[in-house]
Amino acid sequence: MYAIVEIAGQQFKVEKDQKLFVHRLETKEGDKVIFDNVLLTDDGKKVNIGTPKVLGAAITAKVLAHMKSDKVIVFKKKRRKGYQKANGHRQYMSHIEIEGISIDGSVKAPKKEKKEVKKPIVKKAETKKPVVKKEETKKPVEKKVVEKKVEAKKPVAKKTIVADNLTKVEGIGPKLAGILKDAGIETFKKLSVAKAEKISEILVAAGGNAYNRFDPTTWPQQAKLAAEGKWDELKVLQDELDGGKVK
Repeated sequence: MYAIVEIAGQQFKVEKDQKLFVHRLETKEGDKVIFDNVLLTDDGKKVNIGTPKVLGAAITAKVLAHMKSDKVIVFKKKRRKGYQKANGHRQYMSHIEIEGISIDGSVKAPKKEKKEVKKPIVKKAETKKPVVKKEETKKPVEKKVVEKKVEAKKPVAKKTIVADNLTKVEGIGPKLAGILKDAGIETFKKLSVAKAEKISEILVAAGGNAYNRFDPTTWPQQAKLAAEGKWDELKVLQDELDGGKVK
């Protein structure tokens, strides 16, 4: 009769009175151990295959001794790098002897006792009440405010020059009126005292020789009548003119 059982992460085919080496077990020498993770049993008549283990099957064994396995040399080398290293290792092992194979469930593995984990006692920290210091309230010092008397300055009245509508003068259009205003002749009074030659120079300087066709000879006379408010006389004069020129 034989069985396949898992012991300490390894699978072994075991029979009664068989001795084998397994990874170190957490038991003392001379103690008996039971392995219930049986994957397969064969009693010579019937083969039981576990899914994943055979229910009721168990292996009893005795720990003979704890020891170390033969030394294994672990050698590392990197060629053309000048690196090589050798380490020795001896695995911790247990020597056990199989005492029996049970498939009827008469042998049960002992239940592992759960270790009680003691919870750490957390002491509640005593919270001290903060000491509140009374702040001394200082009386505000009254500051004497000296009011300065500010003398209000009288606003200076700016003289504003009201431009006259120079287009009332026959021969002056809006464009020519703008040129005259830019030259400082924006009222009838200023135009009345201006000389015709000076006016021609202003027009030519602003618009070129094309403005020579304008004749400002009668413009000062018309401006003088407009400045004095003699509109009737201005109308009579303008009836005698043709585009600001004498007919």
